[in-house]
Amino acid sequence: MDTIRVDKWLWVVRLFKTRSLAGAACRGGKVKINQQTIKPSKEIKIGDIIEVQLNQLNKIVQVKQLSTNRVAAKLVDQLMTDLTPTEEYERIQIMKEYKAVQRKPGSGRPTKKERRELDSLKNNF
Repeated sequence: MDTIRVDKWLWVVRLFKTRSLAGAACRGGKVKINQQTIKPSKEIKIGDIIEVQLNQLNKIVQVKQLSTNRVAAKLVDQLMTDLTPTEEYERIQIMKEYKAVQRKPGSGRPTKKERRELDSLKNNF
């Protein structure tokens, strides 16, 4: 097997829960191969670099191996290499922390300490 459809491969390596979600992401312009927006039927080969936008995360992976059957989560590393910069994961972690610190409506004004914490998280974006 030399090539496989990109939507199927994204499903195989568990980047998307279903193949139809992978296809919708391709049609929506959220998947790029070698910096080009593609359709779900685009054939990929070993060595291609795929950029996928998953919610707020921009994940970059390189195809190491092709498979038509969905693999266990432990075996995903055999099929792809994660090239996503660590700064991207750190940015997502900061966003999660910021979301956790947000105050509930009606809880009153933040104290000076709480305001400083919120400001420091906002400045890290």
